[in-house]
This record gives sequence, C-alpha cells and structure tokens, in this order.
Amino acid sequence: MVTIALAKGRTVDDLLPLWRDAGIPVPADMDDSRALVFEVPWAGHECLRYLLAKPADVPTYVAYGVADVGVVGKDVLLEQGKEMYELLDLGVASCRLCVAGRPEDRDTQPRRVATKYPKLADNYFRRLGHSVEIVPLSGSIELASVIGLTDRIFDLVQTGATLDANGLVVFDEVYDISARLVANRSSYRMKHDIVQEMTARLAEQVRKREGDPRGTVGG
Repeated sequence: MVTIALAKGRTVDDLLPLWRDAGIPVPADMDDSRALVFEVPWAGHECLRYLLAKPADVPTYVAYGVADVGVVGKDVLLEQGKEMYELLDLGVASCRLCVAGRPEDRDTQPRRVATKYPKLADNYFRRLGHSVEIVPLSGSIELASVIGLTDRIFDLVQTGATLDANGLVVFDEVYDISARLVANRSSYRMKHDIVQEMTARLAEQVRKREGDPRGTVGG
C-alpha cells in the first residue's frame, strides 16, 4: 500500500483534475465526503490510501513516514524545512507570498509584521537589515494591518481581491508558490518504482499543461 497525504482545501480542489488526467485513481466521493482516510485500488499496482490533512500537517506525516508521499504548498515546505524529497512542482494552487500593508505605510520603516510564516518573515526582513517584531496569527492576516495592529503583513496572495477590498496593497513579492509533490526518504527507496511512476505520470501532465517538453521535476 502507498499512502498519500493531501492538503485539504484549495490544493486538493486544484490538484484532482491533474491527478485524474495522470491516470492515478482517486475515490469518487473524495470531493463531497467528510471522511479523512480513503482507499482505492489501482489496477496492476498496490492499493492507494489517501489522507486528507491540514496543509501545515502534511510535511509532518511525510517526514515521519505515516505517508509515503504528499502534496503541499511550497510555502509550508519553506517555513517548516522538514527533511523529505521534493519531487515535482505540480504547477497548481499557484499564488505569491507577499509583503503588503496600507498604502500610507509603504515608505515607513517596518516595525511589526503579522504572518502565518514567522520564520520566513523574520529571514526576509533580516536580509533587508530590518529588525521587526513578528506577530504570529492563524486567521485573516489582513485584519492586523487594517486595524493598525501591524504596519506590514507577510502572507499568500492569489488574486489580490481581499487586499483590494480592505484597502491594502502589495509592497513586495517574495516567493512564487505552488503545490509540490514530496516523498518520505525511506519510502522513496523502498517503494521507488511506484513513486517514480506516479511522479512521471504527473510530470507528463504538467508538461502538457505548460507546453514545456522539459517538464518541471524538482525545485
């Protein structure tokens, strides 16, 4: 059996069409069910077991070997830095990790930053020579800047609609983010053939979507 941890929410929604196009079976009721664990046969292969988890928990399941492979955003991988193999940029669930705030704060010295990514935010501002107070939040990060709790936010931006609706603007685009296929190091060795087949199938679909004959393995 091969166990696959998927990040719930937008990542799964964007991923499943690519997964199906690659010929990797998924449970028919995964989109609608409240279950968190699913098993599905794969003709000629081992059974696949899917785990639906919070995005921040996927690297933990993979790193500890509870899941053989996983799909999670590059933002989570960068923030957590857990040991695993990053196999493929899947090119879905794309967004940007940005610094944003109120327009009137653009030219001021940053003092306090709200974020779900304290390590990445601290590294970013240190590289720029700024000593800032990091305010970790888990909810709507934009609110911190709107009400003046912080003069910067460091967060994911997809369309920018939420920023616009709250009178905020992007100051800097720090990272391009997308969903990545990752593997437990031991599983990659012990189940190499099936993990490699999954990676190759997905890479082929990524190439077709992007029109790039070289693909986007790794990174």
